[in-house]
Amino acid sequence: MATLSDVAALAGVSKATASRALGRPELVAPDTVARVVDATERLGFVPNRAARSLARGRTGIVAVVVPTLENLFFAPIIGGAQERAAHSDLHLTISVYELDDAGDLDALERLAGQVDGFLVIAPRADDAVVRAAGSFKPTVLVDRELDGLASVVADTARAFGALVEALVDEGHERIAYLGGPDGSWQNGQRTTAVRAAATEGDAELTVLGPYPATFSAGVEAVEPVLAAGASAVVPYATAIGLGAMFALTARGKSVPGDVTVSLESDVVDALGMQTAPAIDVDGAELGRTAMDLLVGLLGPSGDGAAQRVRLPVAVRPTSS
Repeated sequence: MATLSDVAALAGVSKATASRALGRPELVAPDTVARVVDATERLGFVPNRAARSLARGRTGIVAVVVPTLENLFFAPIIGGAQERAAHSDLHLTISVYELDDAGDLDALERLAGQVDGFLVIAPRADDAVVRAAGSFKPTVLVDRELDGLASVVADTARAFGALVEALVDEGHERIAYLGGPDGSWQNGQRTTAVRAAATEGDAELTVLGPYPATFSAGVEAVEPVLAAGASAVVPYATAIGLGAMFALTARGKSVPGDVTVSLESDVVDALGMQTAPAIDVDGAELGRTAMDLLVGLLGPSGDGAAQRVRLPVAVRPTSS
């Protein structure tokens, strides 16, 4: 089996230079890197990734921190991050921390000694706690913004506002917004946007909640929706919208028809409700973009520090 010494001898360089050419090629002349790579291919040499990572002070592992594994919204984000991590020769691990107490921070700090960086999904955690979590290792926030930390968000606030504008244009005078979990950063953004859009369109907006992002919460919300006389419902999450649709149908209401409920586009299409309004959040792209930012932070130049990226969110109004 070929060794690094064999590679160095064939390439005509020292063992240290061969090691740098394989582990930190940006520090070695391009023609030297080419000779070393050619030698590894001719000899069939396979570098010890673990040893190379340790030599660079890196583990080759990054962690996605989520508050729960029960929220299906996180799955495509993790999938997209995994795709990009693999392209960068990184291993992705998943850790569950709500970041709601000092114990979670202590655990995350211990984990920081075993990984190179974090993607943090913490929609409800306190700002100070998130800042502390972001101080342990290079960190990118996902679907939340906080000064001083790199972040990637789906611009759902703009999309929700645009959806309410479209509903008003189609004649809806009373609209209900079923708000998300208490303390959710995205829910605050969306609430502000739908209020502004309804006010601009001279429509009556009823904000209900907070609700957890669950089917049962949507069922629970129907009584106040009907009491408000809303002809359109904009839920914080699809699970809430599906629960509301179920309960409205059980009360003899046609959806869409008597009441219009917005959902994610793939759910609308799966239900054969192409005339219903839809919003399409690309969770996989969130994960891919977040990992790209983190890889930049881990690079020699630290590109991506405190950078904010807002991804557009597609809206399909009822008139489509």
